[in-house]
Amino acid sequence: MNDSVDNKASGAAKNEPVLSQNPHKTSTKPREKVLEVAIGREVRAFRRQHNITVADLAKTTGLSIGMLSKIENGVTSPSLTTLQTLANALSVPLTSFFSGFEEQREAVHVQAGTGLETERRGTRSGHQYNLLGHIGSNSSGVIMEPYLITLTEESDTFPDFQHDGMEFIYMLEGEVEYRHGDKTFHLKPGDSLFFDADAPHGPQKHIQLPARYISTISYPQTS
Repeated sequence: MNDSVDNKASGAAKNEPVLSQNPHKTSTKPREKVLEVAIGREVRAFRRQHNITVADLAKTTGLSIGMLSKIENGVTSPSLTTLQTLANALSVPLTSFFSGFEEQREAVHVQAGTGLETERRGTRSGHQYNLLGHIGSNSSGVIMEPYLITLTEESDTFPDFQHDGMEFIYMLEGEVEYRHGDKTFHLKPGDSLFFDADAPHGPQKHIQLPARYISTISYPQTS
């Protein structure tokens, strides 16, 4: 009996998703406020990882020992061509030289009740959208748009929204029957739904109004 229970538990554990990121991890790398110093620190670190001397790197890249010394000590600003040469010699992505730079990062704080009421493309009558934050350009290459959506007696049912990206819904109040593709989901407070937004989706039936839910849409940013 105990063996059976243990086997079931073991099987369940095997089916659990393996997360690729640790949400509690903190960076152990020092952050520099001066770009040249940050680049120099990374160049030196990668060179040492490969167990090569400055002279060896100079021979490989065609750069002088003096120039490499200036780069590693952060006293000169190397061109992109020079950085690409170093990246090729050290077998690392060009962007890895900038990972230690403490650049300015945006944060958007929206106080309760102050979200910008807006209309999204395809907005239906009575669907109130409050945009809770938006950062147009960032280092991740992904745009995220969080909305607080409110449905009332005047709201239409419309299960045919389609747009690029992924969408995450978290139900706060009320109940709706939500369609995604050929499936429907009865969403109650505390329920969530995560899906490919390219498939037809939306509230198909209002069960208890008013209904409010957080909808976060993510999609690749374009240049």
